[in-house]
Amino acid sequence: MTKTDLDYFRDALWMKQAELALRSQTRENIAIERSADALEEVAFKSTREIAVAQLHRESVIRRDVGLALRRLDDQTFGECIHCGNEISRRRLEAVPWAPFCIHCQESADCGDETVLERIEPAFHDVA
Repeated sequence: MTKTDLDYFRDALWMKQAELALRSQTRENIAIERSADALEEVAFKSTREIAVAQLHRESVIRRDVGLALRRLDDQTFGECIHCGNEISRRRLEAVPWAPFCIHCQESADCGDETVLERIEPAFHDVA
């Protein structure tokens, strides 16, 4: 990858990091509300579950963006953290923080724990 490519991806990652920092996720949707109406209780529960899922998704993206910036610094950006193969440019343009090549991502999505184990130690180093 050229220096221009790396600068492009670094800028994209910084922009995503800034976007995530500015996004003020309201945690009041997670508050447990009670109602005498059973349908309203279901609606409250559904709203809470959606808010928790969104917070989780954003925290995973924050982690992956931070790890991608670290890989830029240690010159391993663009390499799959599981198999070491190159991550395609098209994939990086779509998801610059992608830690896995498409093959390993598909394995992870199917529940292959050996792929997911590779990201956990790196996550603890960032925290």
